[in-house]
Amino acid sequence: MPQGKPDVVPDDGLTTRQRRNRPLVMVHTGIGKGKSTAAFGMALRAWNQGWPVGVFQFVKSAKWKVGEENALKVLGASGEGGTVHWHKMGEGWSWIQRPTAEGEQSHEDKAREGWEQVKRDLAAGTYRFYVLDEFAYLLHWGWIDTAEVIEVLRDRPGTQHVVITGRNAPRELQEFADLVTDMSKVRHPMDAGQKGQRGIEW
Repeated sequence: MPQGKPDVVPDDGLTTRQRRNRPLVMVHTGIGKGKSTAAFGMALRAWNQGWPVGVFQFVKSAKWKVGEENALKVLGASGEGGTVHWHKMGEGWSWIQRPTAEGEQSHEDKAREGWEQVKRDLAAGTYRFYVLDEFAYLLHWGWIDTAEVIEVLRDRPGTQHVVITGRNAPRELQEFADLVTDMSKVRHPMDAGQKGQRGIEW
């Protein structure tokens, strides 16, 4: 299989193998469709390598049935690849900030609680591959401090890859990340008044 060659090889004292195996921080942002889908595709590759996978789903309601969730859970339980654990800590859609009922945790508190769990798992090296789905929204809203996130990711032990999705990823996070993909939109069915459909959106 052909392998890509980098245009530049830095003089950093690392061997090709060491450089290749560095843990990555990846960001999928932009207004186009496919940010989470691409991240879940990477999770499939991680599962195939036998890596433990942790998916942390922020913002989207825990009641929302994501097609990739069922597929990855089945694969994770198959015993053929890595394990898969799926955590839901969001509440409602990013553009519908519903008020919480009296006595309930606020959406911001739930999001912060989810981030604290990610921090614990990173410190313990629980997973080899992390999907922080829609996490960029929380940084954009100021619910979680971007500088703190960068510090935690910079100091994470071992070889733990992290992919973050969501619109409006802060500039500081993009500058820190090893890979940044900005999903643009050329055309979308919603432009013609068509809502999401089975097998495409979920």
